[in-house]
Amino acid sequence: MHIAEGFLPPMQALAWTAAAAPFVVHGAVAVVRQVRESPESRLLLGAAGAFTFVLSAIKLPSLTGSSSHPTGTGLGAVLFRPPVMAFLGTVVLLFQALLLAHGGITTLGANAFSMAIVGPWVGYLAWLAVRAAKLPISAGIFAAMFCANLATYCTTSVQLGLAFPDATSGVIGSTLKFLSIFAVSQIPLAVIEGLLGVLVFRVLQRVAAPELSALGVGARRTTSQVTSELEGNHS
Repeated sequence: MHIAEGFLPPMQALAWTAAAAPFVVHGAVAVVRQVRESPESRLLLGAAGAFTFVLSAIKLPSLTGSSSHPTGTGLGAVLFRPPVMAFLGTVVLLFQALLLAHGGITTLGANAFSMAIVGPWVGYLAWLAVRAAKLPISAGIFAAMFCANLATYCTTSVQLGLAFPDATSGVIGSTLKFLSIFAVSQIPLAVIEGLLGVLVFRVLQRVAAPELSALGVGARRTTSQVTSELEGNHS
């Protein structure tokens, strides 16, 4: 993740920015609505953003022009839903590009699409699937963090495969090569991130139980409630 500045062809960088923009704008609206309707959730909202910033700032060299690291978006997606994380994740990536030289401005759209959009949605769907199966909340948090991390890197592999197709096997071959390289570092990182997410959530259960209950996260939900929530997200 964190594709470096200037690493993508200009037209592809522009295309990823155009693809990410509607999600980010929608996320900004969702954040404003969340703060207006539930002012008490502002601290948790800030904590979700800070958690993502800190985890995704842990930079491990992976490929030329890219890096491996946790993402931290799965927890925020569970707490506030993926649209909110589309905005928070993009803000995190922007600050990291400006202050830490992680990623870049021209590649912000591509990085946001993988880490702030695809990752949170996949993580959130994993959370819903685990909860629909009536498994413990901790299992749902782990699944959300693990899947959000891996989905981010799968998306990045596709982005890099499109930008640098293999001379013989084309985009598919290049994407598979990137996936195989990322998997070496990313699978254990995703496991660690999932376990860390469970620990952080247990702390939140102790110090912010009323806020979690207000967000509808602390209590076990029925299959019909999960189905209704999915239908609401599509409306």
